[in-house]
Amino acid sequence: MQAKTSTTNQTGHSINNAFASHFAKSMFLSVLGLVVLSFIGTRMFTHVDLNLYGYMVGTIVFIGGFFYRFIAWGERPPTKIFIKKGLKLLFRKSTPQTTTEHLVTYRFIWNRGIYRWTQHLLIGWGCILSAFVTFPLVFSWMYFTMDDNGMYNIIFMGVNLMTVPAEGIIAQLSYNALNITAVMVITGVTMVLYRRLKNMQARAEQTFMYDFLPLYMLLLVSITGLALTFMNIFLHGAGQPIMSLIHQWSVIITLIYLPFGKLAHIPFRPMSVMARNYREHYTEQAPKACKVCGDHFVSVEQTNDVMNVLHTNDIEFAMKEGFHLAELCLPCRRKYRIARFAGFPTHQVKVKEANQNARG
Repeated sequence: MQAKTSTTNQTGHSINNAFASHFAKSMFLSVLGLVVLSFIGTRMFTHVDLNLYGYMVGTIVFIGGFFYRFIAWGERPPTKIFIKKGLKLLFRKSTPQTTTEHLVTYRFIWNRGIYRWTQHLLIGWGCILSAFVTFPLVFSWMYFTMDDNGMYNIIFMGVNLMTVPAEGIIAQLSYNALNITAVMVITGVTMVLYRRLKNMQARAEQTFMYDFLPLYMLLLVSITGLALTFMNIFLHGAGQPIMSLIHQWSVIITLIYLPFGKLAHIPFRPMSVMARNYREHYTEQAPKACKVCGDHFVSVEQTNDVMNVLHTNDIEFAMKEGFHLAELCLPCRRKYRIARFAGFPTHQVKVKEANQNARG
């Protein structure tokens, strides 16, 4: 038994030693998986659309950037703790509800107002549905054929998934899926831009490169995509070759940029489910009371994790009053910082902030 375990460990080490880093290993396995799926889906590469080659390259670069960003983030001490404990709690009874609220209905944004919830819902689902349609087409996992009798075949992974009338509802939805998602994204982005340009606080806090440029890139992708449909239907294909190149390059540049900018929170969003499980589980077990006001604000486990991570990074916030700064709730923490400058113990004043329990 020990010999078998030793052999397994040696095999694992030899595989890891074949790559320069975790990133190189993850990227190689991901691309290999895409090649295998494409091999199966295209029936040994007998059905490949070379017009989508540029999108394929952009998607592979996007995957590489995503793994690089994720692995760099995952190597941080607090992230290691969060992921390790989050995976253990992944099968909590509340996980389906949490997943629905965070990844489907965006319930967590509802508290900020219906306007912001609507814009996030449109952009989020517009991008997600576009990916669900585009990626299978790019890697030829899905394609369509037309029979002489006017029937439309939807092929998925080399199997005829269904045959529908070419003028039927399902076929029309297939034709216009990306047009529908483009309208969703354009509407959502327009709502975001209107709010950010009208709201003075948002204008003061936002920067062009980080906050506005991603929105303009989404607009460019969506508008050029709709323009292709317009040229095909109303202009009989006039100008379509040039617009096709503009659209393709806008998609490729957006995919390459996505893992490194603000839009990276879209593929990172599933991590919020583990964060919610981590916070709820340990709060139910042992809630942490603030050392000043006594209000429960996090869990004992989370507070200890924060203090351990800070200690690992040689950052100490042990105060002379006998508590750690991480053991104070946010309102008391703000008051204590003021006290350090003012010379008056404002954190001991039993007056709550007007908005200290505000949600959203």
